[in-house]
Amino acid sequence: MDYKTVGVDIEAGNLFVNQIKDVVKSTHRPEVLGGFGGFNGMTRIPAGYEKPILVSGADGVGTKVHVAELNATGDPSVMRGIGIDLVAMCVNDVITCGAKPLYFLDYICTSDIKLYGDLVKHLVAGIAEGCKISGCSLLGGETAEHPQRLATVDPVRDLAGFCTGIVEENEIIDGSLIRESDVVIGIESSGLHSNGYSLIRDMLFRHKIFLNRGYEEAWSGGKVKDPSPTPELLNPTIIYAPLVADLIEEFPIMGMANITGGGIVENLPRCIPDGLKARVDYNSWPMPKLFSKIMLAGEISEEEMKRTFNMGIGYCVVVPANVAEDVQLKINEHRLKSWIIGDVVSI
Repeated sequence: MDYKTVGVDIEAGNLFVNQIKDVVKSTHRPEVLGGFGGFNGMTRIPAGYEKPILVSGADGVGTKVHVAELNATGDPSVMRGIGIDLVAMCVNDVITCGAKPLYFLDYICTSDIKLYGDLVKHLVAGIAEGCKISGCSLLGGETAEHPQRLATVDPVRDLAGFCTGIVEENEIIDGSLIRESDVVIGIESSGLHSNGYSLIRDMLFRHKIFLNRGYEEAWSGGKVKDPSPTPELLNPTIIYAPLVADLIEEFPIMGMANITGGGIVENLPRCIPDGLKARVDYNSWPMPKLFSKIMLAGEISEEEMKRTFNMGIGYCVVVPANVAEDVQLKINEHRLKSWIIGDVVSI
């Protein structure tokens, strides 16, 4: 008996690492030290900081990866979007305090690197693309092979990302400067982003909603041309880092919130100081049809929708009312839509 007979192919793993080497190195900032494939990743602190603060975050994409795998049965490149999602989920959290993304690490667990190597390569390519959009280095990661425990229909059983950013200590945005009468600007999402997919997956299985023809055959292992959920479910999460960097440079940004699991209801209050609250008008922006479709098809209450999905708003910034119009013009320059969705009031 050897390692290969129980399902772990060391040679296939080494081949995979060599195949992704150039993609990973293409993301490296000038501060990165050392080569590829070592025991760790190293980076210098960028020049120009007097009191640099490192800001870290970790996240995943939840069950969206399993929804995507239904599509990946016929087209492995769909996993590229999941790679972007992974970076976005981490980066969009880190930038809420004004930090700039510095480096990223990933953890990918598959049941068979030889069988699913192409799929995982597309995933890594998406992670690299997300890092380039964010301006951070893909500094390292771990690709684990769990053949016996994870021998299921899910090629990627587990997926996690870790991002570290950097901010000058006296430039941290923590919401403490938010005042009554400040306004909340909501910036559009690209769809569901990476939250609420356990509910969506249940709708796929039990109610056969959002399915293209061939879904059942694909799930049972058959080969069909179109085995996937509808593409609207798989739009990559928007990475807001380039926009936020521009906004911070030009405007007094009082607070920010990444709208993920829990929706606006749970996430926006996290940046509002004690004694104040954000008053949000859900009629102030056009809710994308996808959310209405989910609500009606799944017979989900409006309250549950607001606590599960972003409802079309992926990121919020809190600013003084007198700069709101100019902030929206800058957001528009990044080809993103925005709306004043609320204001800050005393409790």
